[in-house]
Amino acid sequence: MEFSNDFNTIFGENIMLKIIDKNQGNKEELPYYYYDIYLADGVTQIGKISIRIGHNYHSYFNGNVGYEIDKEFRGNNFAYEATKIVVDVAKHHQITYLILTCEESNIASYKSIEKLGAKLIETKIPPKDYIFYNKQMKAHRIYRLSIWLKLLKLNLKICQAI
Repeated sequence: MEFSNDFNTIFGENIMLKIIDKNQGNKEELPYYYYDIYLADGVTQIGKISIRIGHNYHSYFNGNVGYEIDKEFRGNNFAYEATKIVVDVAKHHQITYLILTCEESNIASYKSIEKLGAKLIETKIPPKDYIFYNKQMKAHRIYRLSIWLKLLKLNLKICQAI
């Protein structure tokens, strides 16, 4: 996969993302962009986010996006905003939908996912052949976020305005 340098630093309304790593992945793990999340000041680091490009068996349980917000910054919709920002990276790579997952008990995470407009596919414990499986795994909520439809609607609005 060819990574783009256009996404090394990405700005949102309240945060910015700075690239840490671009990883080609392997047979089981998808290629991904990995970012530090900063407040808009560009100095205060508040967490991390990754966007995995593509889909495979393991990404169904792992999702295309993984994020963590430092404890003292939780409750400010930063995970939601960071996920919205990395959707542009997925669009660049012509990804039409994202799989988003979290543990069933992670209320804050699934509320962020639902706020994005993702639809719940199912809740299930990942199977033993999942690459990151462990015996203590709890049920995961698995969502699908259609980004192609959002892109299509945006293009339609632009065409209507012209």
